[in-house]
Amino acid sequence: MANTYTQVHIHAVFTVQSRNCIIHQSWKEELYRYLTGIVQKNGHKLLAINGMPDHIHLLFGMRPTQSLSDLMQDVKGDSSKWINNKRLIKSHFSWQEGYGAFSYNKSGVNSIIDYIKDQELHHRKKTFVEEYHEFLEKFEVDFDERYLFIPVEY
Repeated sequence: MANTYTQVHIHAVFTVQSRNCIIHQSWKEELYRYLTGIVQKNGHKLLAINGMPDHIHLLFGMRPTQSLSDLMQDVKGDSSKWINNKRLIKSHFSWQEGYGAFSYNKSGVNSIIDYIKDQELHHRKKTFVEEYHEFLEKFEVDFDERYLFIPVEY
């Protein structure tokens, strides 16, 4: 795309199916490297990645060569296959359907990078559901509570 210039920063958040806490400390860094590779393979620039045992945050510079939905389908689909092929958990792994995606201007990038890096600290004070609601409200995203999350099954 000659003469196409963009600056689009996307913060994507997605969760494990049923919000199960199954991203284990022993393999999460390998997962993060794999996710980074997917984003880069698609021509985008990963700026930050972190999460908790039940969800992931990605911040990336989005190139205009692909739609966000196609990228997220690649990220979630390829990483699910990778986790299952490596048999990192005893049962079948999948991400919950959907994701949150929020855009930031250049002046907000450093603060969201810091936020993503400090996930463990943030989640000492609030749950993932509380965090996700705050993002939806902050960005004035209309949502129906019934469709936000599949309930955790015990």
